[in-house]
Amino acid sequence: MKRLSLLVLFSVITAITLAQVKIYDPKANAAQDIQNAINIAKREGKNVFIQIGGNWCPWCVKLHNFINADSTIKTILHENYVVVKVNYSKENKNLDVLKRLQNPQRFGFPVIVILDSNGKRIHTQDTGLLESGNGYDSKKVLKFLKNWTSKAIK
Repeated sequence: MKRLSLLVLFSVITAITLAQVKIYDPKANAAQDIQNAINIAKREGKNVFIQIGGNWCPWCVKLHNFINADSTIKTILHENYVVVKVNYSKENKNLDVLKRLQNPQRFGFPVIVILDSNGKRIHTQDTGLLESGNGYDSKKVLKFLKNWTSKAIK
């Protein structure tokens, strides 16, 4: 009985915590956010890193937290990419934007799309390939980020 009570308590706490997460904004204008990122990327010689997911998605939250907790990954990401988060949820699926990005949702969530500084899609990343165990793998994520920088592609 104690185990069941603890399991229920843990489930409730997890659900409340995930419900309070505000990584993705369902009200954001994703198309405009992406265009703004392309403009900045062109000016700064970077690529655009689009992270697509939802606040409802545990792996989306894990990816966000993983990136922000690892200073090396966070630095490489922000030195080489302009980051945009695109929401996918019941409130706003952003299907028009996803169609223009060649339907990356087919890989599940979260999914990452890399655009060059002209807005051309150059890669879609199934983030399941960046996982290890119950989280993300630093070596895999670093390799991915380094392989898709504007410098690596040139």
